[in-house]
Amino acid sequence: MANSNKMHVVYGDGVLGLHGNGFEYLFSYERGSLESLKINDREWLYRPIYPTYWRASTSNDLGNDFSYHSAQWLGADMFPKCTAIELTVDDHYFTELPIAPLNNRFKGNETAEKVMIKFTYSTATTPVAQTTVTYVVEGNGRIKVSAHYYGGKELPELPVFGVRMIMPTMATGFTYSGLSGETYPDRLAGGQEGTYHIDGLPLTPYLVPQEMGMHMRTNALKVTRETTQNNADIHPQPFALKFVQTNQPFNFSLLPYTAEELEFATHIEELPAARRTVLVVAGAVRGVGGIDSWGADVEKDATLPADTDYEFSFAITPFD
Repeated sequence: MANSNKMHVVYGDGVLGLHGNGFEYLFSYERGSLESLKINDREWLYRPIYPTYWRASTSNDLGNDFSYHSAQWLGADMFPKCTAIELTVDDHYFTELPIAPLNNRFKGNETAEKVMIKFTYSTATTPVAQTTVTYVVEGNGRIKVSAHYYGGKELPELPVFGVRMIMPTMATGFTYSGLSGETYPDRLAGGQEGTYHIDGLPLTPYLVPQEMGMHMRTNALKVTRETTQNNADIHPQPFALKFVQTNQPFNFSLLPYTAEELEFATHIEELPAARRTVLVVAGAVRGVGGIDSWGADVEKDATLPADTDYEFSFAITPFD
């Protein structure tokens, strides 16, 4: 049952599988991430989940040379590198990952009430910074995701710090509880708290594609899809996945493009055909500035100094 307090643990040669009634999760040691998240046989991941540090440059970022000075974070965003993995199953901490041939000692019928797997990443920056993403999976399928950026000196300001989840097909819409409209740390005054539904994945109609669609101070988000990559699904039915706050509200954007796809397009027609859903859950977001005109710097309290620690968490609740 979905409310069972135990799940089946599969110790693969290079992966860790967690299975319960209605869910199947696969963590890859090679890729250093959660790479498959199936709920009721519906896949929610097109790519592994990784930390994200870049947002598409705004006209204001280009005007004040922020993108030029912080360009290292674009490389860090595009080329994640997992450097360490820690695994705890119930109360057992693995001093060595249970990969082949160590996994041969398991019988195949192992279960657990809780599994914690922590990935450490080194950024493609000079100097290198460290980030961790920790998943705590409970027997009922709930996943708590915690991310931590460890501040490093002599690095440029960050555009954003979060995690990025790319879904296989386009969402038909989403419902969230938080501030209305598009909000940023220096664009909060117009947002009103409430619950809002958005059809599809609309883009803000900027002349030049750029950062857009951030929603600050969110309590809950429900993403709905109807299609999969399975050609046998000839009768689409809506299915959804919910994200909720844990310790504090989170920020998110939900678009059909990654930051890099938006960054490299100078006109709308240069964007690729919209096929995926790109969810960024962010713990720290840089403001957009533009106080006097486009090109004005961002106020200090809306910047993200790289020598500061940033951390946040949220929960994926598949059966709510």
